[in-house]
Amino acid sequence: MAAGAKFTTGSPLRHVAVMTTTGSIGLMAVFAVDLANLFYISILGVKELAAAVGFAGAVLFFQISLCIGLTIGAGAIVARAIGAGDREQARRLAGSSLVWMGLVTTAIGLLTIPFLDPILSALGAHDETKLFAVSYLRIVSPTLPLLGIGMCLSALLRAVGDARRAMNVTLFAGLATAVLDPILIFGFDLDLVGAAIAALLSRGVLFYIGWHGAVRVHDLVAWPKASSLIPDGRALFSVAGPATLTNIATPVASAYVTYSMAKFGDAAVAGLAIADRIVPVAFGVIFALTGAVGPIFAQNLGAHRYDRIAETLRAALFVMLGYVLSVWLLLFLGQDIVVRIFSATGITADLVRLFCNVAAGGFLFVGCLFVANSAFNNLGFPLLSTVFNWGRATLGTIPFVTLGAWMWQAEGVLYGQMAGALIFGLAALLTAFRVVGRLGRDLDRRDQPDWSAPAPVPATGKAALATLTASASRTPKG
Repeated sequence: MAAGAKFTTGSPLRHVAVMTTTGSIGLMAVFAVDLANLFYISILGVKELAAAVGFAGAVLFFQISLCIGLTIGAGAIVARAIGAGDREQARRLAGSSLVWMGLVTTAIGLLTIPFLDPILSALGAHDETKLFAVSYLRIVSPTLPLLGIGMCLSALLRAVGDARRAMNVTLFAGLATAVLDPILIFGFDLDLVGAAIAALLSRGVLFYIGWHGAVRVHDLVAWPKASSLIPDGRALFSVAGPATLTNIATPVASAYVTYSMAKFGDAAVAGLAIADRIVPVAFGVIFALTGAVGPIFAQNLGAHRYDRIAETLRAALFVMLGYVLSVWLLLFLGQDIVVRIFSATGITADLVRLFCNVAAGGFLFVGCLFVANSAFNNLGFPLLSTVFNWGRATLGTIPFVTLGAWMWQAEGVLYGQMAGALIFGLAALLTAFRVVGRLGRDLDRRDQPDWSAPAPVPATGKAALATLTASASRTPKG
């Protein structure tokens, strides 16, 4: 099946809506199963198990963010090559990207294991809670290559415009977990270990479905030659390097939030864990939106359709705002149901209610950040994503969360998170519109460079910063 540049014609709003809808179905299936895991664990009535899920999630969040950064890079360079009409280059870049993903994730997954005890201790886990988290991560962490390569294959399917198969990659992995979780947790009485085994098996499904679609159906992956791995790796990491730094900022901020919440006990961490699992299910469309619009930006950049890039940015913002407002209202109206489902009491219930009433509204600004970062990563300005994300992870998290915890204790931690998102989300969005507004004119003066591969990072950074003199500020992804 030929890989045509389908996003360079037709309505950008329609492309954003279709890609986001199909992407969110599969993504939310995985997140819904993750939420079900916590529900199953909560049924057991052991608060240490629920807290262990929160601590383990902070570690997995870091690993997954590395995968996302590499996935963004792979999707961007392959989609640009497709947009420029060079299918063979796209196939070669795809193969090299998968090799690099496998190497990096194998190293990270295995190297995490010896350091689990000090990592979890630094996050505030202790006693039985830490033991539960360690047992879970020892099973899940070594399978990171399956997850990373599966995610990369899904990104390749989005790059070629096959929204349905990209959706199926995560959808079937989520369904596998949904079936295996109750069997292993309750049927075999394995508790958290059962959830870990289910996660391992679902990652295998993720890998297989992605491989079938990208390799067998689209023939989008060429076996890379040794001589091309290094130059292709430079192209990949020129986007993936800043994108990975961008994504790492989010789990770093999350780790600080978990650390701050741990001061108020396991019940507070359990409340945070529930909110953290609700977020990707409730706002999965926003997470999917950032990956969905990337190939649309990149293909139009490869085809030099700068007018359509601006239309895509506006369409993505419109979809994001409408969705977040709708979900926030549903969470507000359904907060009692959420509390009952997770058998939350005391401070755990208070934090869940605060999330539904107030903190969920912060995703209006997190969504602005997501949309802006997708534009930066796919239009040749990945360092802007890095600057904004680390700005939020540091200046937008540490002082606000610390002050919030001091003034309002556990609830103040959530207030602090929301304040940082507001400041940096709006700054990132304004910057994205400035960058897109000047992109076509600036590139015309540079005699239309070849966008089938990203510009080197140093040049990209200078070009990005040059567009910013009037709107210097920082912000990250979610």
